[in-house]
Amino acid sequence: MYDHLTLISGRAHPKLSEDIAEYLGVPLAAMELMDFPDGETSVKLNHNVRGRDVFLIQPTGPAVNQNLMELLILIDTCKRASAERITVVIPYFGYARQDRKDSGRVPITAKLVANLITTAGADRVLTVDLHAAQIQGFFDLPVDHLYGARILDDHFRKLNLPPEETVVISPDEGSIKRAMQHVENLGGSLAIIDKRRSSATETRQANLIGGDIEGKVAFLFDDMISTAGSICGAAKIAKQFGARQIYIGATHGVFCGNAAENLASVDVTEIVVTDSLPLRLDPLPPNLKQVSIAPMLGEAIRRIHRNESVSFLFRNGHKHDD
Repeated sequence: MYDHLTLISGRAHPKLSEDIAEYLGVPLAAMELMDFPDGETSVKLNHNVRGRDVFLIQPTGPAVNQNLMELLILIDTCKRASAERITVVIPYFGYARQDRKDSGRVPITAKLVANLITTAGADRVLTVDLHAAQIQGFFDLPVDHLYGARILDDHFRKLNLPPEETVVISPDEGSIKRAMQHVENLGGSLAIIDKRRSSATETRQANLIGGDIEGKVAFLFDDMISTAGSICGAAKIAKQFGARQIYIGATHGVFCGNAAENLASVDVTEIVVTDSLPLRLDPLPPNLKQVSIAPMLGEAIRRIHRNESVSFLFRNGHKHDD
C-alpha cells in the first residue's frame, strides 16, 4: 500500500516523526544530517527517493531559523534526487505572527516563508492550527490545514462535566470563533476576556464579558502558548470572577521567555498541549500534559498519499473543504 511513500524527518522533532512512522508502519528514511563547524547544515540522503511520494516532517519552532533553513535544504535535497512529489509536514508553522502590514515599514514574514518553501520545491503543505487561517492563501500550492482542537476536546470530554457547570473562555476577542467551536463540542456557556495589548511582548486583561462563571469549571483555549502571559492573565481573571477549576488547552506549546514562571504563578488544574513541538520547559510543570497529534497527521499523510479525501479529519464542528 505504501510502495512509493517515503517519510523523512528533520531534527526539530524526531519523536513526533517516529510516532507518525509507527502509525503508518513505514520506517523513516536513512539519512546523514549534521552541521559543518561553522553551523551550516549538511544533508545526505541514504535512501532512493526517485519517483517517490516524499513527506518531510519538520515543525519550524524554536530554534526557528535553524529548523526553517534545515527544512528548505531537505526540500532541495529531495527535489534534486528526483522525488515525484514533496509534501512538507509542518506541525507548527513559525514566522506566522506577522501575516499583514499593520503599520509602516514592517515585513509580512508568513508570506516570505511561504515563498521560500514554494521556491525550494515543495508541492504540498500539511500543517496544524496556523496562527491565522488566511496564511493558507499565501501558498500557490495545495495546503491541508488540520486542527488540534478536536484532540484537545476529546481529552477534556473525558472529564464528563455537565454543561451547566462548564464555561469556555476566549482569552481575547480574536479567539471568539475558536472558543465557540469548543463550546459546540464540550457544551457549556461562552465568556470573553477583554484583552488590551500594551506592547509587542506585554498584554493586560481588563474584564470578563459574558455569563456568570461563579463556581463553574473554566476552559481556556488558544492556538499557542508562547510566554504564557496572555493565557495566564486570562486564568487570573477567571479565578477572580469565581471559577472553581481552570483548564488550559493549546495546540502548540512553544514555551519561551518567562513561560515557566508565568505558568507557575496561576492556580490551574491542568495545562494540555499537543506534541506539535517538543516540550522545552525544564523542569516540566506537574500539571502539564501532552496529547499526541501523530495519529491525525499519520492519517492525513495516508489519505494524501492515496489521493483520498482528508475531510474525515475535520469532524466535531471543525469544517474544511476536501
